[in-house]
Amino acid sequence: MEENLNFLDLAKRKDDSFIRELSSLSLAFIGDAVYELMVRTYILDGNQNVNKLHRKAIDFVKAKAQSDAMTSILDSLTKDELSVFRRGRNTNPHTVPKNAKLSDYRNATGLEAVFGYLYLKNESQRLLELFRMMEDKRNES
Repeated sequence: MEENLNFLDLAKRKDDSFIRELSSLSLAFIGDAVYELMVRTYILDGNQNVNKLHRKAIDFVKAKAQSDAMTSILDSLTKDELSVFRRGRNTNPHTVPKNAKLSDYRNATGLEAVFGYLYLKNESQRLLELFRMMEDKRNES
């Protein structure tokens, strides 16, 4: 029997009420890791030089790229996902990277919050669907 990879079994089982009560930054914290892992898996291509892979990954995970990706799928989000995105976007960041615009950084935080939310809800198919939509839009550009 095939199971989805979900590390929640390493910690206390999270129910819907627990997930909904998490702060946006907590959702973004886990979502950042989920998104990064998806990007790294997506760009992995044979035995490429690790430095090249790292530079390629940065092109996907920097605030501007995440903001653009989120904008490209905004119309495809469910009501709950849109609510999580808005909460994440409207969170007051403690710091902003010097090379990022505040609006891009906020959108990126919203994206990460959505990915964290979906991960914690164990909705891996939806995560893949959104990721593929973003990459399809990115490849069209």
